[in-house]
Amino acid sequence: MTKKTDDKGTDLFELYAKDPEHADEVVFGRKPHKDRRGFLKGAGLASMGALIGTAIPFHRNMPAGFVPEALAANPMKITGKDGLTILNDRPVNAETPAHLLNDAVTPTSRHFIRNNGVVPENMEADSWKLRLDGLVNNPMTLSIADLKSKFEVVTEQLVIECGGNGRAAFNPPARGNQWTLGAVACSEWTGVRLADVLKAAGVKQNAIYTAHEGADTHLSGKEGKLPISRGVPIDKAMNPHNLIAFAMNGKEIHPMNGAPLRLVVPGWPGSCSQKWLKRIWLRDIVHDGPKMTGTAYRVPQHPVAAGEKVPKDDFGIIEAMPVKSLITTPQTGMTVADKSMTVGGHAWAGDNAVAQVDVSIDFGATWMKADLNSPHNPYAWQQWSADLKFPIAGYYEVWARATDDKGVSQPFAIAWNPKGYLNNSMHRISVRVS
Repeated sequence: MTKKTDDKGTDLFELYAKDPEHADEVVFGRKPHKDRRGFLKGAGLASMGALIGTAIPFHRNMPAGFVPEALAANPMKITGKDGLTILNDRPVNAETPAHLLNDAVTPTSRHFIRNNGVVPENMEADSWKLRLDGLVNNPMTLSIADLKSKFEVVTEQLVIECGGNGRAAFNPPARGNQWTLGAVACSEWTGVRLADVLKAAGVKQNAIYTAHEGADTHLSGKEGKLPISRGVPIDKAMNPHNLIAFAMNGKEIHPMNGAPLRLVVPGWPGSCSQKWLKRIWLRDIVHDGPKMTGTAYRVPQHPVAAGEKVPKDDFGIIEAMPVKSLITTPQTGMTVADKSMTVGGHAWAGDNAVAQVDVSIDFGATWMKADLNSPHNPYAWQQWSADLKFPIAGYYEVWARATDDKGVSQPFAIAWNPKGYLNNSMHRISVRVS
């Protein structure tokens, strides 16, 4: 079912339960008309008819707060995306089931979507401009053609992962999109190094942080209000693997993934990789744009008990993402007739590399080392596989545990935090051997 929200991000099905008449206004622009509570007028009726695909002969009989079954039963489809699970449609957020992420390079059609605002209408590459200003010696306005001609163009496979990936497993639940496992991808990105562009602009000595702005607009529609504007410390910004990207898997970037220009800042939360990129400016303070303050993309700086209230002063900005692995084959719930099978997937580790992946079929009592490939380039995920043999028929769980090159391994249990970030607990799938 498509999850709808009002302009404040409220779940509309919750809103219908609380205030059905207002919910009608939000979704369809309709208001109750005297005793005919469900009467649709003008654009409201046209909008509902367009969504369903035909006229509604008895629309006058529809009660206020009524959601036609055709809308409730059919999820929204996104052109150029295949198999994604849609979590929200205002803003659009969609993840990819683990078994559809088996490719070494994530196809554009399988790359997750994480939006904060309304997608811009104009994504014309030929007229797109990127402004660099703030604490720089040479403020610049660059077209995509300028980027291609003035800087070295590079192509890298880079992991982007939402900071809230895995939030659905938190108990007690944490508010926000209930990502399971699929808010992660490793596509091939082509662009120019962010560091090269910053060097050309001339970073002033007192600059300590970047600030990023995109062309998407706030859900409220308020002029000049940004839905998200995050940044990174200058040291991270100068990492040579950060890209100002204009191509995705050898073609134009998908509109939902930031066309025609976006940042790719691998190893850190995907929110640092501003989509529909229009401006980068340098500051002498930690950037305080939308989703940079309060508790947004922040976690407690000390362990907390599940459900514990944490003072805002105890939160710190998320930087490098933790070590993590994903089982992409076979699909969970599979039944096999043979007592042997091959499992495989990916592993990645924020700013670090993965050193080892281990697999268990006996609930962690024993572990076997998986075969692990080197990354295609730094910040690409690494493929792993293991040949398993099951002793007898029955129910099994396959657990995967990655360890990074600093010796840090995935935990079994979730490190709970109030915002539901950074869940890197071991991935488990079920297998029945018949």
